[in-house]
Amino acid sequence: MDRQTRSTPAPEARRKKRRALLSAAAVLTALGAFALPTAQAEEPVRSAAAGPGAMEEVWSTDFEGEAGSLPDSGDWIIDTGTGYDGGPPNWGTGEVQTYTDAPENIQLDGEGHLKITALKDGDTWTSGRIETQRTDFEAPEDGVLRISADIQMPDVTGDAALGYWPAFWTLGDEYRGNYWNWPGVGEFDIMENVNGINSVWGVLHCGEDPGGPCNETEGLGDSTECVGSPCQGNFHEYALEVDRGAGELRWYVDGEQFHSVTAAQIGEEAWENATGHGHFVLLNLAMGGAFPDGVEGSPTPTDATEPGHSMLVDRVTVETGGGDA
Repeated sequence: MDRQTRSTPAPEARRKKRRALLSAAAVLTALGAFALPTAQAEEPVRSAAAGPGAMEEVWSTDFEGEAGSLPDSGDWIIDTGTGYDGGPPNWGTGEVQTYTDAPENIQLDGEGHLKITALKDGDTWTSGRIETQRTDFEAPEDGVLRISADIQMPDVTGDAALGYWPAFWTLGDEYRGNYWNWPGVGEFDIMENVNGINSVWGVLHCGEDPGGPCNETEGLGDSTECVGSPCQGNFHEYALEVDRGAGELRWYVDGEQFHSVTAAQIGEEAWENATGHGHFVLLNLAMGGAFPDGVEGSPTPTDATEPGHSMLVDRVTVETGGGDA
């Protein structure tokens, strides 16, 4: 996140429908009839351009747990401070908050959601950021990787939202422990939003900085509005497909594609360096930094920015299909 359709059903309804579909599939299989692909029928309809075929779920989390508790440490690392030890300051983006593991900033809400809240104490902003323990989420050779999440952006707009920067994204596995090999290892920004604008940005970062095949530090991105209900205060599904067979990255909101980048655009070397290995998934709510400042045209957050708003995450799913999956 170094840069710059329709509304889906309520997350609980989707979970119930998923469980019902899987139960029905199991019964039909036992009777020698047919089985539905795992969770395939309950997903939003994909555009014809996507075409990954049947997908197999390889990892997911629903953030079930007691209100006030932290996300499962077996699945997630909670980042704290203002940067990785030995890495660039302010997480390399100029954001101003300090990440903590305090439940006031990051917790399970007891209703199946991860809740990340931006707070202010005097002049100090605090918030939350997590990343998966696993770093091996990778598209099979000639296959597809799909990463998706149901997310509700902070319900704040206008001047009160200046500086809010929720994000759902990935980094290449070799970034962990190095922290200075960006953007060559690849970064997939599946969902970024700034300043309470009813838009979602999808961005690829790759190659070298500045410039390079991905026009760093901007990256190759596009944006779209949330359709049916605003991004702010409503759940929508945000997804990315890494299609190594077709040599294409595709971004979706509620199953509708809004952005793509191809291997031909960036060249085979940059493509392989960005996609031909594992990634880990991150969720965070930043305050201020290069992206919100650039969109606003001045530093954020401001005195008008209102603390106390939260990003909610209902479910994160990783699927693969095709190739050697």
